[in-house]
Amino acid sequence: MNLTRRHLLGAAAAALAPLGLPVAAQSWPSRPVRLISPYNAGGSNDILTRVLGDFLGARLGQAVVVENRAGAGTRIANDYVAKAPPDGYTLLHAAAPIAIGEALYANLPYDVHKSFEAIVSTAIAPLFLVVNANAPYKTVAEFVRWGQSNPKGFTFGSPGAGSAPHLTAELLMRSAGAKGIVVQFKGDAPAYTELLAGRIDATLTAISTAVPHVQAGKLRVLAVANEKRTPLYPEAPTFVESGLPNVVGYGWYGLMAPAGTPAGILQRLNTETNAAIADPEVRRKAEAAGLQLRGGTAAEFRTFLDSETRKWAQVIKAANIVAE
Repeated sequence: MNLTRRHLLGAAAAALAPLGLPVAAQSWPSRPVRLISPYNAGGSNDILTRVLGDFLGARLGQAVVVENRAGAGTRIANDYVAKAPPDGYTLLHAAAPIAIGEALYANLPYDVHKSFEAIVSTAIAPLFLVVNANAPYKTVAEFVRWGQSNPKGFTFGSPGAGSAPHLTAELLMRSAGAKGIVVQFKGDAPAYTELLAGRIDATLTAISTAVPHVQAGKLRVLAVANEKRTPLYPEAPTFVESGLPNVVGYGWYGLMAPAGTPAGILQRLNTETNAAIADPEVRRKAEAAGLQLRGGTAAEFRTFLDSETRKWAQVIKAANIVAE
């Protein structure tokens, strides 16, 4: 039997292929990988991005360099990665606002469903319903009854229009059948100032921000907007437990790549990121930043992303939320 040079090369490549991975995936990475954070340095996304970057760099044998491309509600970073070559060398540590963009903005330069490949969900940032410790309500049921009986309804503080706390507050009011407004502040700090002064009724926030005030006896945690209780603060019941099964909302992060990135590279990244998520030191650092690690398959992350997009589009429409 005559063997051509192509057959010989093909046979050699197949023999070298571990676990049947395509040759393109085996040669990757041959140079540093850029991991794009859509926020400025110092926040929870940036912290986790750097922790994952260090872990992945060690596993991949190439540096994973974190770049911060903040602004426009994560749209700058999203667009940058959407337009990057689909070769596995530019990745996005996407955040929750990517799922609400198409409902808020008319002419996005990318399509969240078509411009990216989902790799893996990395973490969620649970949101806790926090109230002033001097308020008359000590449970979600009491809080809801108070809001329903108050002619003006609730007044929530939010760190920004279209943020996860804003949308989850809107979802809570509609689920509770109560009126109210969400006051937009420039970040968590001014919202906390108003809550501590008793000028707003509640906020939905990360537990890491609330704990010092809770320990000082100035604020009270009523619930967490997770599907299940979180190990970050297991004392807090979920809204599901409290009779509001639809009130689930949180910040979240996940790895994504430009559409068309080879499947073998995506699978390698999924495998290595899940290894990072299972690492005790990575978990310790993430939880210190107020994050609950997730992991899972690419298909699970894609399903979650599509579900988030539909869910928040309905809330945005019902609440008549417009982009600032």
